[in-house]
Amino acid sequence: MAGHIQDRWYKAEVGVSGRPVKVKTDRHGKGMRYRARYVAPDGTEKSRSFPDKQKRLAEAWLAQIEADLVRGLYIDPHAGKVTFETYATAWLRSQTSDISTVDTIDQRLRLHVFPHIGGRSMNAFLPGHIRAWVRALQDRGLSVSYRRVTFANVSAIFSAAMDDGLIVKNPCRAGSVRPPKAEKRKVKPWPLEQVFAVRSALPERYRKVVDVGAGCGLRQGEIFGLAADAVDCTGGVLHVVRQVKMVRTQLIFAPPKGNKVREVPLSEEVAAALTEHMARFPPLAVTLPWRAPDGPPVTAPLLFYSRERKAVNRNYFNMRVWKPALVGAGVIAEREPGKLFEPSSEHGMHALRHFYASLLLDEGENVKALAEYLGHSDPGFTLRTYTHLMPSSQARARRAVDRAFRRSRGTGDGPQTAQGDETPP
Repeated sequence: MAGHIQDRWYKAEVGVSGRPVKVKTDRHGKGMRYRARYVAPDGTEKSRSFPDKQKRLAEAWLAQIEADLVRGLYIDPHAGKVTFETYATAWLRSQTSDISTVDTIDQRLRLHVFPHIGGRSMNAFLPGHIRAWVRALQDRGLSVSYRRVTFANVSAIFSAAMDDGLIVKNPCRAGSVRPPKAEKRKVKPWPLEQVFAVRSALPERYRKVVDVGAGCGLRQGEIFGLAADAVDCTGGVLHVVRQVKMVRTQLIFAPPKGNKVREVPLSEEVAAALTEHMARFPPLAVTLPWRAPDGPPVTAPLLFYSRERKAVNRNYFNMRVWKPALVGAGVIAEREPGKLFEPSSEHGMHALRHFYASLLLDEGENVKALAEYLGHSDPGFTLRTYTHLMPSSQARARRAVDRAFRRSRGTGDGPQTAQGDETPP
């Protein structure tokens, strides 16, 4: 037994016969009768009280504690009483991800997690609580991708609580809990005509962002962070070394996603377009903090900047520049007075990266090289995203057989039908 059970209603005293007898204590009939006590691995005494007639339950509880201690599964019953919001807040402060990622997770927790499950103790969660929360997210009309990443954040918090010894199981991993299913939508690249239609509909100072996105595959923030000294027209290389990010409401410079600094082939057409752009809009030296709002100042001669001669704010650009260009190119409908533009996530600037990927795959570029150009850390992700755009294996097989047969016919030894070789009787 891991400890012992104290009967607080009776105590043992030596009777007149010299034998121990039970004597009522001052607590007799008041409060919980039994107190199960044991010493935890850290040397502190722990206890739990049980009412009258539940001594067997107290013994079973102590037996379970002993089994957990032996198997290394012991969890302090009091540790898990901290609320989810309290623990998640501390967990978030301990994260070493970049500040914008932490800020995004904090926003998800505050908006879509804490109001639903933030006040519940960590050790009081059942799978049913998670199922109800997942359904609440769905009922709010949030996108599947947003719900998936929010669910992953919550599951990571519970996993950390397991590592910290607060809980035994992660309720998000219970068999009855179904995470939001990923949308099985295939990337559908824009046709070339649409790319240039949007380009023509953009204000002149922003038209060349299309050349960089569709011709080099850069992300939006990387385009806005592109500096003149990163363009090597002679060597035919574009150096992707920074991006413009937004942390809350402040713009900062930061490394590309995943800290993946890279070089991208610069074609003659895109190089000419950028040279023309820099002649019309000379690069502007812009200073922003590095990595964090309170980071050291960094200055770069940016190719793209606003009319106010500042770094481009993605929120302003997307709503006031990009979407009107989509309307002008006939990609989305005109906005009705007093209403927002229609949802068009598949027509964001990321569509230019998809066009770039489809263009290279169609020309026979291998997936590993494409992953490098796009800044993907895992070529497998690139393959999963764009495999349907790769030239058909059936088409390659047909071409290979045709080439072999044509060569064979050229030697006069090509395959002929058996019927054609037969001599009539």
